Amino acid sequence: MSQELPYYVPGIVPPMGPSPVNTDVLVSLLQRYMSIDHIVWESLAPQSGQVIARFIGRIHGDTAQAYQELDAHLQGWHITPLFRFTPDRKRHMVILIQGRLQPQPSRVWVNALLFVLTLLSVMLTGFLYHGGGLEALVGVMRSPEVQRHWLELGRAFWRGMGFTAALMGILLVHELGHYFAARWHRVSVTLPYFIPFPPFLSPFGTLGAFIRLKAPPTNRRVLLDIGLAGPLAGFLVAIPTLFLGLALSRVQPLPSPVSGEQLFLEGNSLLYLLAKWLLFGKPLPQPLAYQGPAWLHWLRFFFTGRPIPWGGMDVVLHPVAFAAWAGLLVTALNLIPVGQLDGGHIVYAWLGHRAARLRPWVLGALVVLGLVWTGWWLWFFIAWTIGRAYAEPLDTITPLDPPRRLLAWVGILLLVLTFVPVPMQVAMGR
Repeated sequence: MSQELPYYVPGIVPPMGPSPVNTDVLVSLLQRYMSIDHIVWESLAPQSGQVIARFIGRIHGDTAQAYQELDAHLQGWHITPLFRFTPDRKRHMVILIQGRLQPQPSRVWVNALLFVLTLLSVMLTGFLYHGGGLEALVGVMRSPEVQRHWLELGRAFWRGMGFTAALMGILLVHELGHYFAARWHRVSVTLPYFIPFPPFLSPFGTLGAFIRLKAPPTNRRVLLDIGLAGPLAGFLVAIPTLFLGLALSRVQPLPSPVSGEQLFLEGNSLLYLLAKWLLFGKPLPQPLAYQGPAWLHWLRFFFTGRPIPWGGMDVVLHPVAFAAWAGLLVTALNLIPVGQLDGGHIVYAWLGHRAARLRPWVLGALVVLGLVWTGWWLWFFIAWTIGRAYAEPLDTITPLDPPRRLLAWVGILLLVLTFVPVPMQVAMGR
């Protein structure tokens, strides 16, 4: 719509022609909720999905309550209202659209099938790589008559089940947080779609999960509740799981750089570093010796993963601890503040249309981070692809109330605490 809006005095009969729309009744209804400056009649015989009219002016009082009441009135006429600002951001605009949202029924069998496939792929990953099943299988194949190999195979299965239960539990609670928040606000939503991934391509056996809103949220407050509920719910499960897993883990020396061994290092977030310090009494991984001030070493290591702490000390993660670490990593990735990610929902709910200004900065940061961990370039592509559009509510005028502004800060804090600049790295000794 252009900046130049045709001017109509309320009550003036719109252009001649037959119309199923009772314009006088619509004007009278809108005058209950706003001071009308202009009316732009778009279609007097609209088809479903077409704009009927745009009312420009100023909405009285609580815009959230006004939307709720107006929507209830218009439901019987099969009309959907949208609350928007005018292009100059100085006035309100109520757009009336012919038709009502009618979400399509979900195919629950797809959700169930993907959940089962993901469960199996995570179980196999946990058994092979986190439970020690790969080594146990090699031992059985070499000496099938040795009983200890079969016992180790059984132990590997149960260790892998610990990884599976912890990771799937965190992911499931995360997605159910979104789901129940949406249902609480009566926003139509799908069940979670889990994404299985082959074990030989991922240390997790899954690429996570997502839900899909089948209808726009009512306003920015609802969008914030839905967007934040998932990361917050998953975080509240991941924290005790992490401390349990770390309590089951052990600290041991790392190999020397001349050992020829392969060294796998999981990345550190501020929260993960704090949890290890609380349980083990020292920051880990601890280098054999600091070259210069300790704070400078940790600043460099946190953001670049260098220098590799050969010969130092680190925690060997129990499968449950690794699953919790992975759950916190998933939380951080979801909180990247662009587009359809949870972080995108949070910043749009907080900043409205201004959230789009963050996108170039986020994309630039991902490119720079890719210089220290190339996986961020994949996330640049993901953010560039799904970061163009935000989940725009039906009412974009209603701002966040003070409690939700505080919750938005909680979402930002979660990202700061869980973000891992270098998620994983593998080093090979000489």
